[in-house]
Amino acid sequence: MGVGQFACDVQPMIDIQNSKDERNIDIKKVGVKGLKYPIVVLDRARGTQPVNATINMYVNLVRRFKGTHMSRFVEVLNEIREQVNIRTFHSILEKIRIKLHAESAHIEIEFPYFIEKTAPRSRAKSLMEYRCQFMGTSNGGGVDFLVGMVVPVTTVCPCSKEISSSGAHNQRGIVTVRVRFKKFFWIEDVIKLIEESASGEVYSLMKRIDEKFVTEKGYENPMFVEDVVRNVASRLNQDSNFTWYSVEAENFESIHNHSAYACVEKE
Repeated sequence: MGVGQFACDVQPMIDIQNSKDERNIDIKKVGVKGLKYPIVVLDRARGTQPVNATINMYVNLVRRFKGTHMSRFVEVLNEIREQVNIRTFHSILEKIRIKLHAESAHIEIEFPYFIEKTAPRSRAKSLMEYRCQFMGTSNGGGVDFLVGMVVPVTTVCPCSKEISSSGAHNQRGIVTVRVRFKKFFWIEDVIKLIEESASGEVYSLMKRIDEKFVTEKGYENPMFVEDVVRNVASRLNQDSNFTWYSVEAENFESIHNHSAYACVEKE
């Protein structure tokens, strides 16, 4: 069989997704969820940083269509995977919305972000991992975009210190901050703000001289989770660039069978 004969025998494929649906129900979000994909994000120290992201991408689907075209989400992602950052996110959302002929588009990207940290006394350097998030929605008339950071910290219990003749219980915790903003900012600056709002910082590499310093610093700076979220909120309130924020703190208690939790949100 010749090539020409084979081409003539190929029938056009039916586009089931574009067929009419009779149930008359709009779908708010439809797309791909939990997609693992390498992307490149901005890094203040090194220019860019390649990261392995987990990505959710959705659009709305009006009632007349049976389904959306899932492959197009990955097509768009592959086109833009080396330019995912705060500056470009608006255009990425619009590209998805237009590519899938939708009224609204939504993206949620979570990725590990590494910052080189220097131990406070030995000056030993190591990479510290933070979980970062980009979350956005476009409806054609505007874009809502949030940036999130999950930052590990340490706290020392003020009550334990007050009532104990020696020592105080301490714990590692995480602070999750999400912000809306007016102009570009560096993630590194907000991470540093969060770390400075707790009893102490977490490091990947410390020598004994560093452990001594961090332990004693935390003891002299005891905080409840309530103190941590209020400290972060107070610092964010001083920067007019942040138009909205939510701050959550969770302490993985060392002597209780539960976590301590607090949350504050800008109205």
